[in-house]
Amino acid sequence: MLGTGAAPGELICPEAEIFDAATVSAALDAALGAAAEGGEDRPHRQDSVAARRAAVATLGAARERGRAAIETAFANRPFAARPVTRAYAVLTDHIILAAFDAACRLHPAPNPTEGERLALLAVGGYGRGEMAPQSDVDLLFLTPWKITPWAESVVESMLYILWDLKLKVGHATRTTRDCLRLAGEDMTIRTSLLECRHLAGDERLSQSLRETLWSELFRTTAPQFIEAKLAERSARHQKQGGQRYVVEPNVKEGKGGLRDLQSLYWIGKYVYGVDDAADLVARGVFSDDEYGEFLRAEDFLWAVRCHLHLITGRATDTLSFDLQVEVADRLGYADHGGRRAVEHFMQDYFRHATRVGELTRIFLVAQEATHLKSEPVLQRLLGRRKKARPPYAIKHSRLTVADEESFLAEPVNLLRIFDESMRTGTLLHPDALRLITANLQLIDGKMREDREANRIFLDLLLKRGNPERALRRMNEIGVLGAFIPEFAPVVAMMQYNMYHSYTVDEHIIQTISQLHRIETGAMADELPVATEIMSRANRRVLFIALLLHDIGKGRPEDHSVLGAQIARRVCPRLGLSKKETETVEWLVRYHLLMSDTAQKRDIADPRTVRDFAKAVKSKERLDLLTVVTVCDIRGVGPTTWNNWKAMLLRGLYRATEAALDGGLEALNRDTREAEAKRALREALDGWSREEIRAEVARHYGPYWQGLPAGVHVVIAKMLRDLGESEIRMDLEPDEGRDATRAAFAVADHPGLFSRICGALALVGASIVDARGYTSKDGYFSAVFWIQDAEDKPFEESRLPRLRSMIERTLKGEVVAREAIKDRDKMRRRERGFQVPTSIAFDNEGSDIFTIIEVDTRDRPGLLYDLTRVLAAANVYISSSVIATYGEQAVDSFYVKDMFGLKYHSEGKQRVLERRLREAIEAGAERAAS
Repeated sequence: MLGTGAAPGELICPEAEIFDAATVSAALDAALGAAAEGGEDRPHRQDSVAARRAAVATLGAARERGRAAIETAFANRPFAARPVTRAYAVLTDHIILAAFDAACRLHPAPNPTEGERLALLAVGGYGRGEMAPQSDVDLLFLTPWKITPWAESVVESMLYILWDLKLKVGHATRTTRDCLRLAGEDMTIRTSLLECRHLAGDERLSQSLRETLWSELFRTTAPQFIEAKLAERSARHQKQGGQRYVVEPNVKEGKGGLRDLQSLYWIGKYVYGVDDAADLVARGVFSDDEYGEFLRAEDFLWAVRCHLHLITGRATDTLSFDLQVEVADRLGYADHGGRRAVEHFMQDYFRHATRVGELTRIFLVAQEATHLKSEPVLQRLLGRRKKARPPYAIKHSRLTVADEESFLAEPVNLLRIFDESMRTGTLLHPDALRLITANLQLIDGKMREDREANRIFLDLLLKRGNPERALRRMNEIGVLGAFIPEFAPVVAMMQYNMYHSYTVDEHIIQTISQLHRIETGAMADELPVATEIMSRANRRVLFIALLLHDIGKGRPEDHSVLGAQIARRVCPRLGLSKKETETVEWLVRYHLLMSDTAQKRDIADPRTVRDFAKAVKSKERLDLLTVVTVCDIRGVGPTTWNNWKAMLLRGLYRATEAALDGGLEALNRDTREAEAKRALREALDGWSREEIRAEVARHYGPYWQGLPAGVHVVIAKMLRDLGESEIRMDLEPDEGRDATRAAFAVADHPGLFSRICGALALVGASIVDARGYTSKDGYFSAVFWIQDAEDKPFEESRLPRLRSMIERTLKGEVVAREAIKDRDKMRRRERGFQVPTSIAFDNEGSDIFTIIEVDTRDRPGLLYDLTRVLAAANVYISSSVIATYGEQAVDSFYVKDMFGLKYHSEGKQRVLERRLREAIEAGAERAAS
């Protein structure tokens, strides 16, 4: 990389292996000569085409040999980014120069006039000498005045050669004055010309362009350029999601990516006139250590980008899930410590991206403050600030340290400065960030036990508004991991799955931000229960519980158990009482309990609520666990929370609250059945007593406990006068649950539940809950709650197709088992995820059903395959609760055998488990084919 001091000879392999100039030159001479001797009768244009073809054949072979040599050498030195990007640039130089020479020979100008001078320059990244395997080749053809016919012919022939070589060429033909004018108007053109490099032709033209740009544009417009780059950076980050910890990051354009580092080079060259980023150390912009981190981050990111291009064969810059696995393998990462190789690789990636963010912030803010006359862009929209207390000061609208000696004399100031930043509403100045980073060793065991230090830390969480920004900054520069060493292992830790949108540390910070928003009442309409709880809850317990809830991740042990052990040590240190410590420990240990119960079990079953109530024991713990659960789910990602989860959690909370207040004995099936029957009698307006009596009498007990009262009414109307061969269905958007409710009534026959699952899979429906009941008089009624691919209710326009497919499948016109083969496919980017299959039989979780829980890799036809196996084994499915966590599916079936009994026999359980596993494996092979 020319911009960072790589010597011309620093290549991944010898230059002769990359491009044998002498051999290629001789072959090109022979090829061009042979084309020229094609015959005197041929017109010149035909000779030209033949010569170009000959040049392309020669150069194409040379290019393939060179690329193969580079790729082979890179495979042996997979982190050697600097030598490999330089090698691709050198290979491109040789190809471009040879193509330019061939074009000039095709259009000789023995005595060129002054106006027929032509210079060829590399611009952009190619001009900088940095090229990934699939980088564009950006060229500038420079002429002194309006382009002449000769120059036009040379440019045209050269471009045809390059296009035939399948190079992605960006090109422009301009004069020096054109370049000056366009660079003044367009910042992208200005940036590309900043990196122009002479390749061939008239060097005086190239030199004249450089001198003109510097004297008439660059030297007088530094503030404009800096402001444009800051705005460009902000827009780029926003487009990429605004987060450094997006789990599928863009290596080039994302936050903490290569473009951020290149911005440093551009501004450094523009402001200081340096050609090498190392010169920024002498200018006082970076320290030697910071520049070393710059190089390490740049090498890592470039290595990743080059591997991405080689794997895909195109200019791919997004580290998608499937590519993360391949890049990690190429870089030599291995599974260890209970974590996959890809997770170790991505943790390194995010650590580098974090440091890039710090380096660019230090550099850009310094330039912004020095060169922009107006108030810094990052602060311009903020209002008046409070005055800083000693030893702090406000510098360029940012908080810094006025007296370093007195600041460092009290190590607790390394925490206090963040409190002061929140109090004054100012960002930390780069000078302060550097000072803190250089003195992290002051945060030692003594300081961690210091009561004042822990008071300040708790105040940051509890008393200064939303602590999200302060926690994120403390985390990025290492303060959080130094003050709470138990936190350090989860910094930048990626969880390789499709469920979590953030790294573990960022997820924790997001959950705390969610808690603050709930506390302020900002979520009252969306989260009424959690908002009401916050008005009386112990805030210290909740904030600390969320800070520690995932702190045990990344180790072989259960992270909830390990996290609880860590909480037992950390909470007293932070100043929590014994009772508060015990409560935090319990919340960390069981922070998944409510989520798992609500999403994996039938909360309409009284046994579910009784068992959950026994686990939480008190109203206080129920309240606290509810808030922790809501924040945890909402902190997973921007689209994870929905009305369905809200409805489940709210229902479980209300039922458990009632059980704890009124006694667990009130939770029984008889009570619920009586209430449901009474509600139905009141709702069936216009029905005779005999009809109502018949409807109430036709259903078994589970029917009354498993469905809302409104659905009982819908099914009663569908069953009324239902013919033996008739299929009735009712499709209705259920906005309160973010789903479409699909209700069915039909004469009973084997496998109906499974066939409905198959029909729904064929139309791309995701089933989130399903219940089926056989009546005493031989009818089958079922209710499915389904969502589309966006986890939303189906649009009205799609319901007719949904209805048609279900009818055709239930009538046997469509055989779901055959039709689903072409639709049950896994997307390429999702194939790298591994979810081990686990099948459990639970006879304790329900009074009258066996619960079969299947935890495995999700795919479109999974539920259909599972229910088909159960139907074939004469298993009666009363209800199915479906939970999905990204690529993981947990399907729980409440079942009985054909005699209405639970599955107590281990032999029967083993047979069912084997058949379910066989179906899962066969379906997985089909989906991956």
